[in-house]
Amino acid sequence: MSRETIVLGAGMVGVSIAWHLARRGRSVLLVDRRPPGQETSFGNGGLIQREAVRPYPFPQGVGKLLSVLPNRRVDIRYNLRGMLEAAGPLFGYWRHSMPRRHARIIPEYASLIMLSTQEHEPMIEAADAGAMIRKDGWLEVYRSQAGLDARRQEAREAAERFGVTHDALDRAGLNRREPQLSDRAIGAIHWTNSWGVEDPGGLVAAYARSFEREGGRFVQSAIQDVSRNGRGWRVETEGGVHEAQDVVMALGPWAGGWMKRLGYRMPTFVKRGYHMHYAVEEARRLQYWLADVEVGYILAPMRAGIRLTTGAELKPLDAPPHYGQLAAAEREARRIYPSLGDRLDPEPWKGARPCLSDMKPVIGPAPRHDGLWFAFGHGHQGFTLGPATGRVLAEMMDGEEPAVDMSPFRADRFGS
Repeated sequence: MSRETIVLGAGMVGVSIAWHLARRGRSVLLVDRRPPGQETSFGNGGLIQREAVRPYPFPQGVGKLLSVLPNRRVDIRYNLRGMLEAAGPLFGYWRHSMPRRHARIIPEYASLIMLSTQEHEPMIEAADAGAMIRKDGWLEVYRSQAGLDARRQEAREAAERFGVTHDALDRAGLNRREPQLSDRAIGAIHWTNSWGVEDPGGLVAAYARSFEREGGRFVQSAIQDVSRNGRGWRVETEGGVHEAQDVVMALGPWAGGWMKRLGYRMPTFVKRGYHMHYAVEEARRLQYWLADVEVGYILAPMRAGIRLTTGAELKPLDAPPHYGQLAAAEREARRIYPSLGDRLDPEPWKGARPCLSDMKPVIGPAPRHDGLWFAFGHGHQGFTLGPATGRVLAEMMDGEEPAVDMSPFRADRFGS
């Protein structure tokens, strides 16, 4: 009989894990309070970032920290409650972002990123979702020559070490790719082996339908309790009770709270974010996904319109929305892309990225509970890393050697 498995969380990470396990012949139940792809995975910038081998560090240096204090930046905002509640994890994030520590983390993190597009490929094919995917890369736009030059050097290193491909563009080269941009943009890095997705939530939903065709089951119901049941696990939901030999915790920004219930305290915190869609004349539509990185937002040509996504907001997960960061991003976006039209959504979308202090996810077995598996904390890259996470976790759960060394992602790296 196939091994019974429950996967908690139907974002990109949870759906990908469920898909891989079902393909291996397991009996898999996927559970979430909302339909697949309707939480964090719905609201991102829609990029599968093969180039993202350097995790985003905490600002270093007095100048950068002082620039954050007025709390008017587009890339990062905060409130006192959020900083105090996450003080320990944020201090760890700052420590791990110091140059020497960050340099050690990069190759570990990159080992998963290097699997990203190759692991999305078979899932895209199985889901018949190729029409959503753009494989011509995206543009990282710069306003200063110093910023562009520094990024060119990092791009060359990423090419040599991790197989990232790119073109360095001056203003003329950028204008040939995106003639709609103002002269505030002086050049760009065109990351050429990363992909864009025109409907991120739709892609996760397509993967979930493919999972169901493999024999998997999805239940939409809020989770009320997770507990041991003899040799297996018992999951109580609003719609009923489910039992299995294995449970996978892939609950994204909600994982930290569930970990505490199970006796695990990990340095989790969230980076919240917002998005809004905008109208644009078809003749002036962006051809590429675009990040104005020195300011801190993304413009993405989605099916629903041009999506503007903000940087990070350090607030508690349940804090009310505050749209000042989005308004600031919109003002800057109109300076770079004057063709940006009217808002299309009734109100901005708000979501949260699940983060850990050392910028790496937890992927693997729980240290003290047989049959409990973790897969959360992917930060900005859950959408990129879902299929890779699904592959390596399925390999671990079946007792196989995973595709990469998983020791940097083990759950006990933070201590007991």
